[in-house]
Amino acid sequence: MVLTQPDRPAGRGMKLKASPVKVLAEQHGLHVFQPETLKDAEVQAHICDVNADVMIVAAYGLIIPTVILEMPRFGCYNIHASLLPRWRGAAPIHRSLLAGDTETGVTIMEVVPALDAGAMVSVGVVPITESDTTQTLHDALSAQGATLMVEAMARLEEKGTLPAAPQDASLVTYAHKLEKSEAAIDWQKSAVEISRQVRAFNPFPVAQSMLKGEVCRIWMATAKEGSAKVGEIVSVQDGVLVGCGEGLLHITELQAPGGKRMNAQAFVQSQHLQVGDVFTAQ
Repeated sequence: MVLTQPDRPAGRGMKLKASPVKVLAEQHGLHVFQPETLKDAEVQAHICDVNADVMIVAAYGLIIPTVILEMPRFGCYNIHASLLPRWRGAAPIHRSLLAGDTETGVTIMEVVPALDAGAMVSVGVVPITESDTTQTLHDALSAQGATLMVEAMARLEEKGTLPAAPQDASLVTYAHKLEKSEAAIDWQKSAVEISRQVRAFNPFPVAQSMLKGEVCRIWMATAKEGSAKVGEIVSVQDGVLVGCGEGLLHITELQAPGGKRMNAQAFVQSQHLQVGDVFTAQ
């Protein structure tokens, strides 16, 4: 059985769209079950009837009651996109970028009622570079997580058990859910901090600032050495260079209201951007 959330409205027409999990499962002829909640007794009975050996969870998005977690004979395992116990919670990739972590990773863990608190079966590390975004890390971690989970299930099948190490409670940090208000850029901050913000919020919710009285979305930027007036554009050659509280922000991808994402050169030409123009807080 494959559990995934119900089809949701999506796109401009808001037509119902199946999750990628459902699409892939149906391509392979697997039984798909899409309950609105797992708290319903009939839903729980239906899952129990499967008599599953093991349950695997990956970004399911619904609360899984303890009674369901206890149904599989060999337990329930989750793919979590951080090096636990650091960054338990909803937004581990975003928070690792915002914090300036130099590495992140995937943890295969036992699922328990407490949030991301289960014992760890295996861990894989991914370095974070100065050009990584939430999207690039998500893709790398997804691939690694799939590999680690397949390896874990192979060991479980072979040995009938999966050794797991408890998390160190003294090292726990929480990756709280993102708020859209966090997307606004404060140019008084350092270029390093703003670059982390831009890359953490790509592809959502996308960092933004005011430019010529309109909201400008900034998709990609890195920090450079130098100094200039806060928010002021000091170069439009080979990207847009902007003064920050400390250092310069080198912007390479932007988006005007109602427009498409553009590289900096195309944006400069379309918006007639000049040295001396200023980004301001919203």
